[in-house]
Order: sequence, then C-alpha cells, then structure tokens
Amino acid sequence: MLRSMRSAFLMYSKIPVPKVEWKEENRRFSLCFFPLVGAVTALLFVLWNLFCHEINASPILSGAGSMLIPVMITGGIHLDGFCDVCDARASWGDRSKKLKIMSDAHIGAFAAINVSVYLIVQTAVFSQITEIGQVIAASFGFVMSRCLSGITAVTFRCAKKDGSLQDLIRPAHKGITLITLAAIFILSSAGMMISAPGPGACAVIACAIFLLYYRHFSYKNFGGVTGDLSGWFLQMCEIIIPAVLVISELIQETYL
Repeated sequence: MLRSMRSAFLMYSKIPVPKVEWKEENRRFSLCFFPLVGAVTALLFVLWNLFCHEINASPILSGAGSMLIPVMITGGIHLDGFCDVCDARASWGDRSKKLKIMSDAHIGAFAAINVSVYLIVQTAVFSQITEIGQVIAASFGFVMSRCLSGITAVTFRCAKKDGSLQDLIRPAHKGITLITLAAIFILSSAGMMISAPGPGACAVIACAIFLLYYRHFSYKNFGGVTGDLSGWFLQMCEIIIPAVLVISELIQETYL
C-alpha cells in the first residue's frame, strides 16, 4: 500500500517522496491514492485563501495564487494532457492522426491558445470565490476530479494498448480501486453540498453530465481513453466545478 501511494505521488505530483521501483506490484493500488494528491492541493488551496483573506489581498492575487497551486503540485502533468487533446481536436483528422498528435511531445498553436484561455478563466473564477464556505466547497473539486478521472480510467475502453495510462490500470486491482474512488467521490460530494448546499449540488450534477459527455467524446473521437484524455478530463472538471459554484451562487444571491 505504501509503495502504491508513493508511486501515485511520483507519477502525479511534484511532492517529494521516497522513490520506489517502477514495477507492477508497486502500482497495484496507486489509483486509490490518486485523490490524495487532490487532498494536498485542496489543503493548500484553503490555506492560501484564508491567508489572502487575513491580509486583505485583492481578488486577482487570490485567484492567481489559487490557479498556480495545482500547477505547482502536479508539475503541469494534467495540463500537458489538456494541451495534447486541444491540438488533436484542432487537427480535424481521423482517429489515428489524432492519437499520433497526442503522442507528440511538442505543442502547437491551438494548445497554447487554449491553455492560456483556460488559465485566465480559471483565475477569474477563483477570484470570485471569497467566502469560506465557497472556498471549502471548491477545494473538494480537486479530490472529486481525481476520483472521476480514476474511475473512468479503469472502466472506460482504452484507445491504446500502451502508454502511461496502461502502466497504471494494467496492474491495478480494479474492484478495490473502484470501491475506494467511488466512496471518496461520494464523501467529497457530500462535503461540497454541506459547505455550499445549492451551488454544491449544482456542481455535482454538472460533473455527472460532463462525465457522460466525456465518454461520448472520447469514444467517438479517439476510440477510448488515454492518459492525455484523462488529464484533459481532470482539467475540465477543475474549471467546471468552481465555475458552476460561482455562477450558481451569483444566481442564488440575485434572484432567490
């Protein structure tokens, strides 16, 4: 279990942990610990926002710091997948061409444009999250996104027979992984809805809807999921969740 946890942190974060040999038996339960990376991100996200509130920092400073925290924790591994998928989608090529583009280590103009817009919008959304209830609710999104990404990785059809995603799901104990990730997702969803009852429920529903879209999108365009698509999905969840929280809160305050 400890080796699996270390493997998860070595793969999906820049947090320094003791190295472990990269073999299948050490990755058997790695995906079970994937949400723990999100929990660390969530903790730093909450602490940063509390600090900004304490020193009366401007919303843009608070939002920019909140945007940078997951990038610093993960080293941008999921943003890399987001960029690759953006380039592949922009090619309008067939399935094999899209998969080939995603395997290229370089990024194109469309990826640069999309990731720039993504980070600007995410900063703007985070700058709107000021109340402690909103901050706590949004922090659960970092855990939920990883739960859903892990669940789809072991349940959805894979587009390729090799790659970083296969390295993790091939040795994974799927039954235990699914039960663990589903339980953590349910608990995180409950925490979000308790912290922000109306907006939290809207965010959970938005996640469920986007999950269905993700399956359709990945199967239609790529024949299944890949590591890059899992990263793209995670990043989309991490902008959809806070955006829905903010918009729902604004609507609630204005009309209800």
